[in-house]
Amino acid sequence: MPRIRGASIEEHHEMVWSDLAEAMQQLLLERNYDSINMGHIAARAGLARNTLYNYARDKHGLVMALTQRASRPMLECVAAIAARSSDPASERMREIIEAVLKACSDQAMQLMFQPGSGPLVAEVPKGPDNPFNAIVVEVENVVQDGIARGEFRDVGDVHLTVELLSGALRAGAERIGRDPAAFTAAVHAAREIILASLARHPD
Repeated sequence: MPRIRGASIEEHHEMVWSDLAEAMQQLLLERNYDSINMGHIAARAGLARNTLYNYARDKHGLVMALTQRASRPMLECVAAIAARSSDPASERMREIIEAVLKACSDQAMQLMFQPGSGPLVAEVPKGPDNPFNAIVVEVENVVQDGIARGEFRDVGDVHLTVELLSGALRAGAERIGRDPAAFTAAVHAAREIILASLARHPD
């Protein structure tokens, strides 16, 4: 039986997941995603290959599991902020931007925002199965609420607007990935861009 590293089985699994995220991150800095196989990941994470298959049956499954695990706390945080319907939509949006960028500094989340991650990102399904889809829905709800209250201008296609503005968050996440010290500046810039895009124009 494999040696348990943590104080409990649950802690052991958390440590292994952390090792797997770090292994993927290191490998992506050294080679392109398509050339990485389960053997590379197991060796870098210090696992036997057959043990790795207890966590995912293939590389695609591992990517999905890492992404879902990393995105879950972010979704819970964003949903809690979005649900504060008595607060101004602009204030909720400011908090959501910071929460998302803070979550994207997580090691597993950074897999999606570093050079060479394009094919990895492409493996994450679109639509309802995308682990980030629920976050997009929460943001859309805040934007729609802001429009209804007159805080934000009528942007027309809310889904398209949020999709386009998410590019600013991705750019911020990529910058933080390259330079963690840029977190505060990235949050400030993302807020400026996103809130300016939603602001009502003077009559």
